[in-house]
Amino acid sequence: MSIFLEVLGQIDAKLKQMTEQVESTRWLANSGRFDAAYQHAMTLEDNLERATLLGRALPAYTGYPNAKWEVERIVQKVHPVEIGFTKNGWFTLRLPMLLPKKETGSTEFIRGFLYPAMQEFFNKNPPVCYTDCVLIFRHVYARDRPERRWRDHDNIEVNIVTDIVALYTLPDDNPTVCTHYYCSAAGNQERTEVYVVPKEDFPLWLDVEKNHPNGGGLDIYPQFSPCKPICKKG
Repeated sequence: MSIFLEVLGQIDAKLKQMTEQVESTRWLANSGRFDAAYQHAMTLEDNLERATLLGRALPAYTGYPNAKWEVERIVQKVHPVEIGFTKNGWFTLRLPMLLPKKETGSTEFIRGFLYPAMQEFFNKNPPVCYTDCVLIFRHVYARDRPERRWRDHDNIEVNIVTDIVALYTLPDDNPTVCTHYYCSAAGNQERTEVYVVPKEDFPLWLDVEKNHPNGGGLDIYPQFSPCKPICKKG
């Protein structure tokens, strides 16, 4: 219980700090200092994620045996991840957010909802294993976001997502097995789309991507329908 109260105190301190950051960010925005407001907003976002991680851990310190499972269910409800296959048989997942910039935010925040979602999906479906493929990250930005605020692909934290996707769909993510491709698009809602596409199908994916309506991703079919035979990872 002492640890529980300690973590609760850390959350309380974070909330007080964020209240001050909200007021500072609002004052800068109202003063027309948008670059400074942006930097303050990023700091606020970082602290929000850290507070969320503390909040996720808090119930477990009560000692209740179902705490971890119940937290995972809440996280999946708040951050729904779409997982399945396209009509072409390509494995895909869709995250309801943009990935954080490197050295900002928290990859543990993503791990906390993506890993359980992948685990649940493959508990219900046979394993897949792509051995010569392209791992595609498609970053969809809101149309009203200025293009200067689009992030450089090499400054986006994709490693945590790559590791989790590779765990379930690839022997590993080294260059002999998987090539990476990154692109961006404007859409109605910000999100991150990930596709695992056999290399021979990559030109087709590029052609299909050009015709995505309003920045929308390909339709996802949760039922099992991969384009490659099932294989178990060695």
